[in-house]
Amino acid sequence: MGRFERLLTLWVALAMLGGIVIGAAAPGLVGAVAAAEIASINLVVAVLIWAMVYPMMVGVDFAAVAGVARQPKGLLVTLVVNWLIKPFTMAALAVLFFDHVFAPLIAPEDAAQYIAGLILLGAAPCTAMVFVWSQLTRGDATYTLVQVSVNDLIMVVAFAPIVAFLLGVTEIAVPWETLVLATVLYVLLPLLAGLATRRMLGSAAAIEAFSARIKPWSMIGLIATVVILFGLQGEVILDRPLVIALIAVPILIQSYGIFAVAYGAAFLLKVPHRIAAPCAMIGTSNFFELAVAVAISLFGLQSGAALATVVGVLVEVPVMLSLVAIANRTRARFPG
Repeated sequence: MGRFERLLTLWVALAMLGGIVIGAAAPGLVGAVAAAEIASINLVVAVLIWAMVYPMMVGVDFAAVAGVARQPKGLLVTLVVNWLIKPFTMAALAVLFFDHVFAPLIAPEDAAQYIAGLILLGAAPCTAMVFVWSQLTRGDATYTLVQVSVNDLIMVVAFAPIVAFLLGVTEIAVPWETLVLATVLYVLLPLLAGLATRRMLGSAAAIEAFSARIKPWSMIGLIATVVILFGLQGEVILDRPLVIALIAVPILIQSYGIFAVAYGAAFLLKVPHRIAAPCAMIGTSNFFELAVAVAISLFGLQSGAALATVVGVLVEVPVMLSLVAIANRTRARFPG
């Protein structure tokens, strides 16, 4: 990793602080950015995420996709963690903390809202940002793409039933336009652009040189995204710091716990590190656009459920950077 990447945690911390300052000092600018939405997806953030994902997609070799079948363990770990473990542990932690541990601090009706928001987060595994985390851990770009694609296909049919079961309601209005648009913006378009770039460059040496040149822009996109996210939510952070901290507790426990389960399982199954690291990251990271959109459609923009999903957004980047560091430091313990 270059010097800029080694100091990425510092840049992100400064970006978080800068975002809060901008949110307080220039609310008009933040409001204009917030208004640039289609199907609950912020277009400015979408462009930045696209910039982050594109360098990873340039590394995707379609000729190697068939090789994924020879390494099924990483995909198996991802699917088991994402769909048989993660939604239910998040629900259990939410109930534990807001119905019991934090009960003296939170009104029961607010606690129910926060639980609902956390459930929505737990049932929505990552679609876009995992490409960034995979790149930072030198993950296999082709395998990561397959893992994300399979998860997206399962999400289409499994998200609503799991959320309905955990929330105890019979019908969940899934904003399909959000799900489809996010998949197109964050997976399909960058993938097509990466494929076109590979064909234009031709040789492996040219592709590698080009990837090295554009890689810093991925990190710049990440930092700019953090500035915008914290700018959009700066007022909430300043107005309700205690509530933000309380909601963050189960999210933090869930994030590190799920990573430990997935990464540990990959280690025991002797999955190569270039596959093990991304497969653990997918389950740890969240598809926050979908979670926020469903929370707003079910409970309202000012609801506690929507706030809980937003806290998930705020917590994710610092947590994922710490997990990237853990994965990089333990690389030598995994097969090559």
